[in-house]
Amino acid sequence: MTGLPPRIFATPDAEALMHSLTQKHGPLMFHQSGGCCDGSAPMCFPRGEFKVGGQDVLLGHVAGDIAVWIGAAQFDYWRHTQVTIDVVPGRGAGMSLESPEGVRFIVRSRIFDDAENALLEAAGDPARGDAVTA
Repeated sequence: MTGLPPRIFATPDAEALMHSLTQKHGPLMFHQSGGCCDGSAPMCFPRGEFKVGGQDVLLGHVAGDIAVWIGAAQFDYWRHTQVTIDVVPGRGAGMSLESPEGVRFIVRSRIFDDAENALLEAAGDPARGDAVTA
């Protein structure tokens, strides 16, 4: 295996919705917190509307340049997990941009295998919000 395995993906359906939301709202960003209820769903915001800082970890980018952030405490639990953003019918999270669209973003995941974990561990932790511009 060469290169690092991505920590974040999006399904084609989720990327299509992201493209549509970008057309309506401009550049986007996601934040995945460890809270309950709406806080456990990936939240989609206009880029920069959610302020990230040192307690946020950059998982990567989806749909080109859409940054996906996760709270550092949640990252500690999910560090061995590859996350995929998907979309399903239903009511979106209250503050997330997809809410009025009749759909909601969700996350699906898989555990990295031992080789992938070793590569990611050797690379060190991803950037935090106090070191990267969203």
